[in-house]
Amino acid sequence: MKFAAIILGLAAFVAAVPPNQNASFSTAVDTSGTISLPKDFRKDFAHLGSWFVPDGDASGFHDVYTQQATVDHYRKTGSFPDGAVLVKELRGHESKPMTTGVPAWATKELKQWFVMVKDSKGRFPNSPQWGDGWGWALFKPGEKGNVSTNYKSDCMGCHIPAKSTDSVYVEAYPTLKP
Repeated sequence: MKFAAIILGLAAFVAAVPPNQNASFSTAVDTSGTISLPKDFRKDFAHLGSWFVPDGDASGFHDVYTQQATVDHYRKTGSFPDGAVLVKELRGHESKPMTTGVPAWATKELKQWFVMVKDSKGRFPNSPQWGDGWGWALFKPGEKGNVSTNYKSDCMGCHIPAKSTDSVYVEAYPTLKP
């Protein structure tokens, strides 16, 4: 009898807790469309490639990561699957003359993270963070949550030239090539 009561109580609890409607879509997105910076992405995600920008506000190393399942899907189809998460981490840099030339390397200085989540179904049409097939977010050290207010004004200026490749600069990501 006690066991049956525990089972019934557990069943009632599970029925009362609404499921995360986006759990199968993306673990980086909650049911209201809020995007989070995935924890341990450097350890758990595949490294797609890096950019180096020598000068300006975006100077430094841009390392880009995604899930291994996204890499596998892209290699087979040439497209990003729904729910794919791309994380670009921007770090400061240093350089100095060495015997091999004047190399540059990433420092510990974390400048910011960009997160894109593929959304082919337009799940959050009323959110200014979602559109053009993606969810868009910007995270800065010391700031809580996404500091981007509107993807059209905060993100698309940089991504318009990559429109033909789903707004992603795939040429810098050798990991996506079969």
